[in-house]
Amino acid sequence: MGSTVDWSQRPTYSPEQLDKYFDRIKLPAKYWQSPIVQNGASSDNEAALSFLKVLERYQVAAVPFENLNLHYSVQRHISIDAQKLFEKIVDSKSERGGYCMENSTLFGTVLRSLGYQVTSVGGRVNEAAQPMSASKNWRGPKYDGWNHMVNIVSIGEQKYLIDVGFGSNGPHQPVPLTWDFEFHNVGDQSGRLRYGPITQHTNKTEQQHLWQYEIRNGNTDWIPAYCFTETEFIPEDFTMMNYYMSTSRDSWFTFHIVCVRMLLDEAGENVVGDLTLFNNSLKRRIGATSEVMQIFSTDEERVSALDKTFNIRIGPADRDSIRHTISEIL
Repeated sequence: MGSTVDWSQRPTYSPEQLDKYFDRIKLPAKYWQSPIVQNGASSDNEAALSFLKVLERYQVAAVPFENLNLHYSVQRHISIDAQKLFEKIVDSKSERGGYCMENSTLFGTVLRSLGYQVTSVGGRVNEAAQPMSASKNWRGPKYDGWNHMVNIVSIGEQKYLIDVGFGSNGPHQPVPLTWDFEFHNVGDQSGRLRYGPITQHTNKTEQQHLWQYEIRNGNTDWIPAYCFTETEFIPEDFTMMNYYMSTSRDSWFTFHIVCVRMLLDEAGENVVGDLTLFNNSLKRRIGATSEVMQIFSTDEERVSALDKTFNIRIGPADRDSIRHTISEIL
């Protein structure tokens, strides 16, 4: 009699892999003895939330939001297989990361392996939050199709938005799914969640409502960054999304280069800024102050900055693969 496949099961990492992951994100030794590591996330709700905050903080500071495989790569392929992501981000001697579906798949698998209740869902990014919004005068709130991935983690009766794949403007802490919950993000930026219809819906009944993550800097107007559903997406949904985002010329990932890593304070208790490489520039932000560290005039300078600043090494064949492409610095 043949065995029945349980299609609802999701991949997990072994205890040995989790140790490697903790080492990769430079998690301080004191946290390795957390009751969550020893007994699982279902053992203590307060400890589960506390450890989740720590993990997310160290994740975004160690694993960059980047799309280098679409530019410095012979194959130009993005895999969102959990084991292949582990090999790329954790096992590699180069401190690689990935874009939303890569980082969120890795982090969601880590959390699931620790006993957290994780639901992976899709999101739609607002055009005003796109990197080219200013040059195209995109003001929103017009959303794209499903093009973003986040995780929802349930602890007790409370659900939390977990996003480790939205770069410097993402929420860098668990955000409770609570109407109008406002929180400090980084520098002078705040975030909040709203719940309701989006402008493109013709049917604006409650069944159509989505959570909307909004940001603002200082006292400026709130800008919708993205919206997301609580309906679970299956791996095949993300496979389709990943293919479009990594191949379509309507996806900015295919013609812009980005690499963002968040910065922690000396105690490792707070996210205080970011390092952002975007196309031909490298910037550092601490608090509300941003400075240009370097403008690249050649591709060699950009590759050198990835090595020195992000500890990401690009091999000769992958480095040469960018020649005669739209993202090459000429």
